[in-house]
Amino acid sequence: MSPKHGLPAIVRSKRCFPAACSSFLLACLLAFTLQIVFFSPISPAGSLDLPVSSSASSLPANNKLQGVLKLGEGFLKDPEDVCVDKEGTIYAATRDGWIKRLHRNGSWENWKMMNSRTLLGITITKEGDLIVCDSEKGLIRIGEDGVNVLATHVNGSKIRFRCLKYWLKGEDKGKTEIFIDNLPGGPDNINLAPDGSFWIALLQLTSEGLEFVHTSKASKHLVATFPKLIEKVNGVYRKATVVNVAVDGKIIRRFDDPNGKVISFVTAAMEFEDHLYLGSLNSNFVGKLPLKDSYNL
Repeated sequence: MSPKHGLPAIVRSKRCFPAACSSFLLACLLAFTLQIVFFSPISPAGSLDLPVSSSASSLPANNKLQGVLKLGEGFLKDPEDVCVDKEGTIYAATRDGWIKRLHRNGSWENWKMMNSRTLLGITITKEGDLIVCDSEKGLIRIGEDGVNVLATHVNGSKIRFRCLKYWLKGEDKGKTEIFIDNLPGGPDNINLAPDGSFWIALLQLTSEGLEFVHTSKASKHLVATFPKLIEKVNGVYRKATVVNVAVDGKIIRRFDDPNGKVISFVTAAMEFEDHLYLGSLNSNFVGKLPLKDSYNL
């Protein structure tokens, strides 16, 4: 065949190739979409509209948490919460099942083994006993004389934990109301400060820029079908934030590690002797932040 007669065939072949390629890509996209929709392991509910931070929580982010000192580094595994007794001994509930404590002389002790990987909040009673919240076992009281389970259920239902303001006395006794909402993160443990305000740890539930996952069913199907994407969407390991909230529900101070350079996934903040002690589920230490220096940063 002469070049003159062969040219139209070559041209037709070149024209057909892009069309065939487009059809193939379209088929792949359709198959991928069907895989996500029909074989997804979840049936997501409607879109979740994330709250917009209110004016009461509009303090700008900063890097003040990058000034923390690391206490007991390597001795602690993911200390969820910290508290202090009247003697100045600091306690930490860790993910390896131990209640560990830091003595005044700077030494750490493996105090009580709880045989649990679900230890959450802890606090000290007036009598000096330790109250531990275990998401599986319930509320537990720990003293030098042993361990006692206080409660495993409430009103026939398993205990659920919510941040609410409950009036113990006065005209509003028995009433429950919202203390603060529309925070710039998900609230975790709350601790009372010496001046009557509160320290609240906040979790970055979604990585910055990926908030649309909560508002899109297709995105939820995609993440559920490919679980490794959860690591990309989950923001708790990427930063740390704690806020100091006044009794009227307004944020008066805010401390951040915006990129998790020193500490991330902070779950508790407890003030003691002009320092802030930080629990985290992504560290092997308890953070200690000098408050006076941080206020001046």
